[in-house]
Amino acid sequence: MTARQEERPAFWPLGGPVEKTRIALVIIDMQVDFCAPGGWVDQLGEDVSNTRSVIAPIREALVAARAAGILVIHTREGHAPDLSDLHANKQWRTRVHGLGIGDAGRDGRILVQGEPGWQIIPELAPEAGELVIDKPGKSSFHRTTLADELARRGIDRLVITGVTSDCCVQSTLRDGYEHGIECVLLQDCTAAVESPNHQATLEILKAYGGRWGGVSDLSGFHAMLEAANA
Repeated sequence: MTARQEERPAFWPLGGPVEKTRIALVIIDMQVDFCAPGGWVDQLGEDVSNTRSVIAPIREALVAARAAGILVIHTREGHAPDLSDLHANKQWRTRVHGLGIGDAGRDGRILVQGEPGWQIIPELAPEAGELVIDKPGKSSFHRTTLADELARRGIDRLVITGVTSDCCVQSTLRDGYEHGIECVLLQDCTAAVESPNHQATLEILKAYGGRWGGVSDLSGFHAMLEAANA
C-alpha cells in the first residue's frame, strides 16, 4: 500500500472479527408501497428507480448471509386494519402528500397489514426461519419485539440495509445504538426516494467516524463474513 492509498476501515468500529452467531442482516421495508411500480411512492408521483436500484445489491447480501448462516431479519412498516396503532400525527403528516396511510390506493389501503402494497417484494421474500418484524413506526425497535429477539439470540451486531436511508433506515441505526448494539449500514444497499436526501444522510452518519455506528458497503460485508468466526 502506498502512502496515498487509504487503508480500508475496519467493518466493525468496535473491533472484529466476531462470531457469526452474534451477527444479523436486517432488510428494512423492502415493500411494494415503497419500491414497486404502483405502490404508494409511485402513486405520490415520485420516482421509484432509487429504491428499486438496491434490490439487486440487497439480494446479493441476502444470499451471502443465508450461505454464512447468520440470522436474517426483514421488517415491514404497517398498521392494523382498524388503524388503532396509527397516531393522528403520523396519519396527518402522510396525508400532506395527498395520499396517506390507511387511504385506498391502487394496491389496497396504504401501509395496512395484509394489503398488497404492504407485502415484501417477491425478489426479497423471507424464507422459513427468518425473522419478520412488523412495525408501526419508522424505527425497527419502536413498539416491536426486535430488541428482545436480539437479546434472546445473543446478537449484538447488525448489518443494516433497505429503504429509505433518510427515514426508517437511519432511525433503526440510531435506535440500535441506544440499545448498545453495534450497527453498520451498507451504503450501496440502501437508498432514499430523493438522491440529495440519501447523500446528506450518509454524510451525517459518517461524520466524526460515525456517531451511531459504521458505514461500509457490500464488498466490506463479504470480507467481514469471510473473516468472521463460525
